[in-house]
Amino acid sequence: MVDLHGQYLKIRTEVDEAIQRVIDSTAFIKGKEVFLFQDELSAYTGAGHTIACGNGTDALQVAMMALEIKPGDEVITTPFTFISTIEVIKLLGMKPLLVDVEKGSFNMDPLLLRDVITERTKAIVPVHLFGQCAHMEPIMELAAEHGLFVIEDNAQAIGADYLFSDGSTRKAGTIGNVGTTSFFPSKNLGAYGDGGALFTNDQGLAEKISALVNHGMKQRYYYDYVGINSRLDTLQAAILRVKLKQLPAYHLARQQAALFYDEAFSGIAGLNIPERSPYSTHVFHQYTIRVPREARDPLKEWLAGKKIPSMVYYPVPLHLQHAYADLGYGAGDFPVAEKLSQEVLSLPMHTELDAEQLSYIAAEVRAFFKL
Repeated sequence: MVDLHGQYLKIRTEVDEAIQRVIDSTAFIKGKEVFLFQDELSAYTGAGHTIACGNGTDALQVAMMALEIKPGDEVITTPFTFISTIEVIKLLGMKPLLVDVEKGSFNMDPLLLRDVITERTKAIVPVHLFGQCAHMEPIMELAAEHGLFVIEDNAQAIGADYLFSDGSTRKAGTIGNVGTTSFFPSKNLGAYGDGGALFTNDQGLAEKISALVNHGMKQRYYYDYVGINSRLDTLQAAILRVKLKQLPAYHLARQQAALFYDEAFSGIAGLNIPERSPYSTHVFHQYTIRVPREARDPLKEWLAGKKIPSMVYYPVPLHLQHAYADLGYGAGDFPVAEKLSQEVLSLPMHTELDAEQLSYIAAEVRAFFKL
């Protein structure tokens, strides 16, 4: 599904020099590479402030802590996402409310939001799934109308551009009150271990987040908040600085691979290629097709038999997971998410796919459909 070693070989000299530079400095925690990376990532995204942290899950938790969302408050998100999105809401004692997704974009359906909001609702967490933005403009308008915070879960779409109706653009993760991202190794901008970051344009909020990820300290050994220990280590920051310079080229490689797939799969009845939303660019963290439920698992097995990996993201929507049964949702409550969980299949998508690999994958998909 990814070729991190092949990617590393192309930037090996720079990465090795970056690692050696940190080792020579022995500043393994909060070294200067962390602060340089934060500044460079802000310059890339246009965010007013970037605060690095230990991982993307912590980023979501810290965002909610910084906004002072309290136990018992309601937070709206989607049932079709990785578990972190809802996990932190529950861990902090808040009540998750779920909204179904659009079948084409896989992202939160903003038309369904209004009916879910109550007087206890405090925040909306849209997820930019698989590499393109949720429809942020109507989400932000509704949030402003009801006085709600917006926390963008941007673990999968760093670098994607959102197009507003006035023609202006903003990077994913820089539109809401706080944006979060992950540097898990397989991400478009991936570390060689765990890592994450938060984005905000609010200086006061940025200062609070910076303290929260470092035990609540603004000044050493003086604690203004109850915080957590979630710091991006200097080695990872140095590696990410090297990879950040490559990110536009990485996105282009993914987009070109996606176009190859698109053309190869045209004309296959029942196979739906990933939809491109008119309001967002797509950076293809995943290339996720939809096929009839009776064909999905057989197609996955067929590809495995040809030594082609594929993955189902996600086989069970969050409201049907055992750990979240107490939310009171059941089968049929979110029909689009439930249908997608039976139809989606993600094919290999990464920066090192070459023409031979793409042709082989496409040929085997077509062979399964007897084309």
